[in-house]
Amino acid sequence: MDRPIRIPLFPLDVVLLPQMPLPLHIFEPRYKLMIRRCLEEKCEFGMVLAVNQGMATVGCTAGIVRTIREYPDGRMDIVTEGRAVFRLDDLLDEKEYYEGRVAYLSDLPYLRDLDKEAKLLEAFSECHLLLSGRPWPGASESEVPILSYHVAAQLPVELESRQALLEMRSESERRTRLLRWIEEFLPKLRESHRGQQRASGNGHTYLN
Repeated sequence: MDRPIRIPLFPLDVVLLPQMPLPLHIFEPRYKLMIRRCLEEKCEFGMVLAVNQGMATVGCTAGIVRTIREYPDGRMDIVTEGRAVFRLDDLLDEKEYYEGRVAYLSDLPYLRDLDKEAKLLEAFSECHLLLSGRPWPGASESEVPILSYHVAAQLPVELESRQALLEMRSESERRTRLLRWIEEFLPKLRESHRGQQRASGNGHTYLN
């Protein structure tokens, strides 16, 4: 698929990852205009992390999967999905909304490490169960090459760490960093879960 090197930009305090679903409520006039254009032209727009009056130089394109609701004043509820990672080479301020000249980034070839993959899946499966109360159904074969993105999208990973994952071009490095994050997060999650279980008791205290 040939992707355009000039794309509309949507700076937001969110890090979108490839194949990650992201619902959006569009209400600003400039972005209502931008999304209308994307719908009409069936084109993607670039999501970039905006913090402290600045903008990240690596982002991810978003494809509009469906429109949930359109309001009389032009506001919209849409569902998007992360598509392609890009580097922002030039910021263009020529329209009501920003555009960017971008270069698309590919991952380095990945040599599958089954031991590391098993550790990541085991740790994430426990996180998923504690966070959602449901077992994780697992990843499909098509998701394995970017498993780190699928896992990170379902965890409360901080924006800075999520952005770092997006900027890495090695799936192996992403998995290593993500596993380290989960190993630090899991003890806190377990303790929080135990606290919730104690708080949900029937209120009786038993003395030996």
